[in-house]
Amino acid sequence: MDDVTRTEYDVVIVGGGAAGLAGALTLARARRSVLVLDSGAPRNAPASHLHGYLGRDGESPAGLLARGREEAAGYGALFRSGRAGTAVAADREEGGFLVRCGDGSSVRARRLLVATGLVDELPQVPGLRERWGRDVLHCPYCHGWEVRDQPVAVLATGPLAVHQALLWRQWSPRVTLVAHGTRLGPEDREALAARGVAVVEGKATGLDVHGDRLTGLTLADGATVACRALVVAPRFTARSGVLTGLGLPTTTVERGGAPIGTCVESEAATGATALPGVWVAGNVTSPVEQVAGAAAQGVRAGAAINADLVAQETREAVAAWRAGGGEGGR
Repeated sequence: MDDVTRTEYDVVIVGGGAAGLAGALTLARARRSVLVLDSGAPRNAPASHLHGYLGRDGESPAGLLARGREEAAGYGALFRSGRAGTAVAADREEGGFLVRCGDGSSVRARRLLVATGLVDELPQVPGLRERWGRDVLHCPYCHGWEVRDQPVAVLATGPLAVHQALLWRQWSPRVTLVAHGTRLGPEDREALAARGVAVVEGKATGLDVHGDRLTGLTLADGATVACRALVVAPRFTARSGVLTGLGLPTTTVERGGAPIGTCVESEAATGATALPGVWVAGNVTSPVEQVAGAAAQGVRAGAAINADLVAQETREAVAAWRAGGGEGGR
């Protein structure tokens, strides 16, 4: 919990996911005063396990975040949750930033780290949202092993559908691409056929679920494509409201020449944005990053922020030393 009497911090971190918590841990260990604003709505909440995180493979997302909060708090990081932890706006002011929260309170920060993630905008198919992260999936590196050798349907929603189907073919020989109105060229069809990926031309209208388990994708003509997992490609929309108010717009992200969402641009090595004093980490700036990569970005951003503060404090110390008659003061 936050010390309710405190309203000023070296760094306010907006977002309590892997990126934000890794930044908080790094900065707290650097003896910085840190406040994490966490609205409590992590993107991966529907998933029961996370994968590809060395040393934590198979852990629940909630378990990882709880462990991360405990570790950061152990070094002095403070937290606000719920409405008090929801940053609704931020304003530039002398010496830093004023961050306003959903409960009407506000806090000041010398630096900002925004790790708010993104929103997955899913295709408009009834029942799909309810099973997102369970058996309606996106990333094969996160979920492919769990559905290996099972029937997998890939719902085509854009030009990357063929790539997605061929990728998932690595985990199962039973992959079906449902065109869903997407036109496939002859070269695409040849590649799919060569890899044993079936193509169904129908348009999806819903999911077939029995015993709380996905069994198929229903089509407009009444047919059903049997599957234990349905793969979709969401549009990744950056949660960037607090940054937009500071004058940092989002930019379109493309993959293979096709738009896949939006992000806030930043320097790759540190997460620094075009606005001095503001850094970003995780999916808000890197939409396709996995949990381990997002955490790594948080560490790098935290180190860069501390270095930036050290540089400012050194300049101020030198100026004060000179003003007090030190060498170079004349």
